[in-house]
Amino acid sequence: MFERRLRAPLLISCMTGGTQEARSINQILARVAQEYGLAMGLGSGRALLEDPSLLDTFDVRDAAPNVALFANLGAVQLNKGYGLDECRRLVDMLRADALVLHLNAIQEAVQPEGDTCFRGLVDRIAKICAKLDAPVVVKEVGWGIAPDEVHALFEAGVAAVDLAGAGGTSWSEVERYRISEPWRANVAAAFAGWGIPTAECLRRAVEMGPYGLLIASGGIRTGIDVVKALALGADLVGIAGPFLRAAAEGFDAASDLAREYVEVLRIAMFALGEPTLARLRATKRIIRERD
Repeated sequence: MFERRLRAPLLISCMTGGTQEARSINQILARVAQEYGLAMGLGSGRALLEDPSLLDTFDVRDAAPNVALFANLGAVQLNKGYGLDECRRLVDMLRADALVLHLNAIQEAVQPEGDTCFRGLVDRIAKICAKLDAPVVVKEVGWGIAPDEVHALFEAGVAAVDLAGAGGTSWSEVERYRISEPWRANVAAAFAGWGIPTAECLRRAVEMGPYGLLIASGGIRTGIDVVKALALGADLVGIAGPFLRAAAEGFDAASDLAREYVEVLRIAMFALGEPTLARLRATKRIIRERD
């Protein structure tokens, strides 16, 4: 992926950076990604662009020299004065292989201080894709991307879309617990179940036809979830929460979790009689577990 060889079709999804605790988490996750040949995303780099002294809380390249590494920035920042120079600087600072631009409209909308200026972003993303010397990935953060939007993003030149459907962390719920005013908290709570489930996002995106890489994330918790996403046509499967919790326990717990995902995938492919990931994706199997 992006000129890096993966040993398993797994992405440790974009999560954190900017604090010393985040530094420890990122270093552990980077070592795990390097050990198992996984891709890895970093937390939003806006804070780093504003304060370069935070670099050591994001920079993991020395710990993961061979990993497909994604820098990350909120797409809405392209409407707030950020442009090609900032995107280029972030990729260069982190020695990243690609730039993720994340879409978090609901999260911004429920924040008292949120930025909701999303108008015209596809055109701005297209300009970044045309001039940035790195692939661009567009990612949702837990509410999913409809198929017409996936199509528009690929037409704009993005290399991959991370569908990030409903089913995992709800960022409106995260914001709800940060809000002190009860009425605002109730507004955020109204969106707890909002979004397109990941499997539905993936199924509908695949039906649109081949345009670019599809990343399935959002509610991926087990190795069987990974297998199902691949069988539905995902090129890569992203996991955040389980890796974050494991990394908080330490390197051994995070390493064991990665080993578990890889082993479940290996055994499942053996049981399905699929020798390659391409064959597994092509089958579009429906895999059911026993109750």
